[in-house]
Amino acid sequence: MTFFNYAWDWITQPAQWHGADGIPRQVLTHLGCSGLSLLIASLIAIPAGIAIGHTSRGATFVVNLANAWRAIPTLGLLILLVILLGFSSLTWLLPLVVLAIPPILINAYEGVAAVDPQVKQAALGLGMTGWQQVTRVEVPVALPLILVGLRTGAIFVVATTTIAAYIGLGGLGRYIFDGLASNQYGPVAAGSLLVVILAVLVLAFFAGLSRLVVPAGLRKQERAR
Repeated sequence: MTFFNYAWDWITQPAQWHGADGIPRQVLTHLGCSGLSLLIASLIAIPAGIAIGHTSRGATFVVNLANAWRAIPTLGLLILLVILLGFSSLTWLLPLVVLAIPPILINAYEGVAAVDPQVKQAALGLGMTGWQQVTRVEVPVALPLILVGLRTGAIFVVATTTIAAYIGLGGLGRYIFDGLASNQYGPVAAGSLLVVILAVLVLAFFAGLSRLVVPAGLRKQERAR
């Protein structure tokens, strides 16, 4: 049997769609954990990236730190936190937030920093305050890159939430780890396929969001870069 045969045979069993361990419940758990991690990371990274891009203070240090941050092994950090803290919300939440921050931070910074200086000067010439310049000019122009950062962070988190099942968290990763523990290939293949489908749906969501909130002119400029 092929990978897709194993996955399809397991997913199409009626028993997999009911109860606490059913696919709908685990998809919601996976999305809930991913969404919470992305929200916290966004609340930290977007304001920080915008502030750094606007002031240009500490840009080199922060960007280098964010790039180094990406090298942190998520599974290793997860296991370390279990040892230090035991199983708690911080145990799985912190590694996912850490993973999501770098792409969001860097894209927010680069989006604001790339705003044409003449546009900034025009805003100052109109008498805008620093806050008005950021909110009315720089952030709208930087929005395409900010959304790219959010999309990248979301994909990372959706994929990595799978690993959190290693310490007993719910979500689609449970099928993979439980299948490996019991030597059943069906749930392993099905769990992997469902994670891929979920990641594709997240990509589609951000593509639709970009069309809704980003003006067509800015989208064309972004594709032209």
